[in-house]
Amino acid sequence: MTVLSSPVKLFLRKRFLRIFVPLMVFPVLGLGALVHEDYLLLPLRPVVTLEGSMASKAELFDDEEVKRILMRHNLRVHSTVSSSREIAVHEISQYDFVFPSGQPAAELIMAERRSGNLHAAEYLPFVSPIVIATFRQYAQTLLDNGVATPQASSGGDPLYYDIDMKKFFALVRERKSWNDIGITRHGAPNGNNILAHTSDMCETNSAGTYLGLAAFVENQGKVVANGAEAEALAKRIKPLLTELGQTAPKGIFTPYIAPEGAGITLLVVVYEHQYLAYQLSFQAQWGRADSQRVLLYPSPHFVTQPELIALKSRADRLGELLMKDPELRRRTAELGYRLLDGPGVPPSQDLARVLTERHFPVPVTEGDNTRSLMPRVDDLEKMIKIIAGCRK
Repeated sequence: MTVLSSPVKLFLRKRFLRIFVPLMVFPVLGLGALVHEDYLLLPLRPVVTLEGSMASKAELFDDEEVKRILMRHNLRVHSTVSSSREIAVHEISQYDFVFPSGQPAAELIMAERRSGNLHAAEYLPFVSPIVIATFRQYAQTLLDNGVATPQASSGGDPLYYDIDMKKFFALVRERKSWNDIGITRHGAPNGNNILAHTSDMCETNSAGTYLGLAAFVENQGKVVANGAEAEALAKRIKPLLTELGQTAPKGIFTPYIAPEGAGITLLVVVYEHQYLAYQLSFQAQWGRADSQRVLLYPSPHFVTQPELIALKSRADRLGELLMKDPELRRRTAELGYRLLDGPGVPPSQDLARVLTERHFPVPVTEGDNTRSLMPRVDDLEKMIKIIAGCRK
């Protein structure tokens, strides 16, 4: 009579172990790798959805790669798109964080939070200069008139020019048209008066920053000293900013990059990162730069400093990731931003490295003059209301 071995005795047989143990090694090693990389634990950790109100920086969190990186950290961002000034002057307590595009709006928000003894942690992950996006024939016409100067180019037509804002505003003040200064020589006759168009000054940081630039230039390189000076200067420079009437809508960059853009928007005030992100995307698709769309870098130049302000402690982690996570910082540079390693230090070379790796020209800018050139926030608010007639 044959007696069957128990399951334990069968398991312990040497022959069985020689076959079974090696087969078990690979699942165990795989399990360890998953735990080490945190992939196995992802479904077990709750994903935190952060509600944020932001202006143009909503584009950052709409990026699929950024979404993927944040999800690895169990974070999801739901964006409510508002202009920087709207964020600063409206109720924001329902949000976990806000992300105004520049310092003036951030100062208004921080002052309000401090007065109420409310949570407010500031994070400054990157900067982006204010630039004027245009088309080559307009840049060349300004070059012909000694208003613009091409930056050094390693080959081919330059994509970047420096523009003397004092000379540019002189053309605007004299009500010169493009035909008056010779645009017809470049095959683009245009009888419109020369003007750089901004988005709505009552709402957006880019328009407010351009106002600050105009004020600095027209005030002989000085910041207004008080409210009375701000009021007088605002009345004087209003024609430089609103000569043609209505300002453009918030999405001023979208019509610029449209196929028919040259017939809609001639010179538009935008952020550098918008142009660079567009060009890198164009290059990835077509294998070359869009040589007809170029940038004018104002001299003096202004660098805007977006600030993520965590209104609730649970949003602090997002700010810390933007400041420190290598993968997220790399992607941010790929979207055209100049990264900061900390407060009070010049931008890092991450953006230059990304552009160089992709064989794309690296623009040259002056030092960061944001804090020294912009009017104080209360003076700037006064000037915006005078020039644009804002209700708030």
